[in-house]
Amino acid sequence: MKGFTATWLAWALLSIGNAAWPTHTACKEGGLEVLYQSCDPLQDFGFSADQCSKQLKPNLNIRFGLILRENIKELFLDMDLISKGSSIFSYSYPICEGDLPKFTFCGRRKGEQFYYAGPVNNPGFIIPVGEYQVLLKLYNEKGSAVACANATIICS
Repeated sequence: MKGFTATWLAWALLSIGNAAWPTHTACKEGGLEVLYQSCDPLQDFGFSADQCSKQLKPNLNIRFGLILRENIKELFLDMDLISKGSSIFSYSYPICEGDLPKFTFCGRRKGEQFYYAGPVNNPGFIIPVGEYQVLLKLYNEKGSAVACANATIICS
């Protein structure tokens, strides 16, 4: 019986490690749908946007939260926008710098909650009709992934 229990437990743990995180809906309204999935095999996260419109306005309010697996003395964002298999836009931004903490979560440590609710400054623009893939990666000063996501934007 012990052999069966050990085998079952090993199978269950290996199955969980190979499972993909579910696809979440960040917003779906007015001809725009934003879906995302964590690409970190060990951690999912929560994200939502207050506005879901083809006309993206400046100062979009978002909410983002997760439990940190890495310290974030410094935090950086890399983003790639892909359409029809071709990269059309890449963006990198320092969110937290050692000598210039811009947000209250800068300096958080492993095991603490990372939560942001507030505006994201961006240029206002109209999202063209189509389907887009967005690859996002948050990483710390050591290059360790804090969070990553594969998002799909569908605008009809």
